[in-house]
Amino acid sequence: MPSDRVALLTAGGFAPCLSSAIAALVESYTAVEPDREIIAYRHGYEGLLRGDYLIVGAAERQNVDVLYGFGGSPIGNSRVSLTNATDLVRRSLVAEGENPLHVAAQRLVEDQVAILHTIGGDDTNTTAADLASYLAENGYRLTVVGLPKTIDNDVVPIAQTLGASTAADEGALFARHVVAEHNFLPGMLIVHEIMGRNCGWLTAETARRYRAWLDTRTWLPGLGLRRDTWDVHAVYVPEQHLDLLAEAERLRGVMERLGCVTIFLAEGAGQHEIIPELEAAGVALPRDAFGHVLLEAVNPGAWFADQFAERIGASRVIVQKSGFFARSSPSNAEDLALIKRSCALAVDCGREGRSGVVGLDERAGSSLTLIPFDAIKGSKAFDVQQPWFAAMLRAIGQVTD
Repeated sequence: MPSDRVALLTAGGFAPCLSSAIAALVESYTAVEPDREIIAYRHGYEGLLRGDYLIVGAAERQNVDVLYGFGGSPIGNSRVSLTNATDLVRRSLVAEGENPLHVAAQRLVEDQVAILHTIGGDDTNTTAADLASYLAENGYRLTVVGLPKTIDNDVVPIAQTLGASTAADEGALFARHVVAEHNFLPGMLIVHEIMGRNCGWLTAETARRYRAWLDTRTWLPGLGLRRDTWDVHAVYVPEQHLDLLAEAERLRGVMERLGCVTIFLAEGAGQHEIIPELEAAGVALPRDAFGHVLLEAVNPGAWFADQFAERIGASRVIVQKSGFFARSSPSNAEDLALIKRSCALAVDCGREGRSGVVGLDERAGSSLTLIPFDAIKGSKAFDVQQPWFAAMLRAIGQVTD
């Protein structure tokens, strides 16, 4: 059995970069080391703990470019924290009393892996950092190189995460169809819920790209085809303070003027009010392995719709979520270019024995470099003071403090 295998895994939620990143990594290794064996752990760290992997054979190497045309991840994902032993015991991934980091390290040794590439968000790369630290402290010779994927674009200090651009494009495409419902009946309230637990970048960027599409259209007001009815009338992100009553009053005016209201909402907006309210009412909200409340159980879009519907005089409410549509798309051209550059550097770093996360480092002028694991953090806030975002809010008449 080879003693210097390369292993790949994808973890966390999907993003429109996973299949492409697998393809780019395989292509890069095939170009420089065609005889080096590559394996892919199935379902992320869960597959690592179970020793469940696929071998990337000659046929897969030769045809791996087909992955560029697909979203999702062919090797599967999971949400696993190697420091949450209680959760891993519950899921029968480790035995009671076992150290998951030790189990993972031993598995990598048994599988004769020399380089591990993790493709995931901040939780994935935090887990990779824990694993790399454990390996170094215990004398294991292994290089771990992460790639930052998340549609939220909220990883410190990375300027642009893999998959975020595509997700914004796809969310804007989704919105074109949903917003077309604005005149299905008089008094329509449309809430477009977009992923983003702690960061509003995706919601803001989706709104920007959707409104840019509106600018390319020809309108026919005399027959009711009006830009202002197709527009976004409110954008709510977690970083904003929302005066719900003041916004309801403003949106009532929009409803009276246009006969419809469309809101673009980050799923994390208002969560600090919604979650305590639900838990105080005795609702048991499920959490993932990292302790995050599963926001699909919170249903923020429905909560906001309930708060606004009567106050603004809506007679019909539609809540639509673009998250799964956007995150499972194939990569767009912008993402694909960044993915290929990132994977080429990740392969170089792996072969040189340098561990870390490859990304556009804001501390270095957003240049593509290898970032130490201990510099990687999640939940980077979206800057609501950016001129383009402030200008968009002014254009739609939304006032913030």
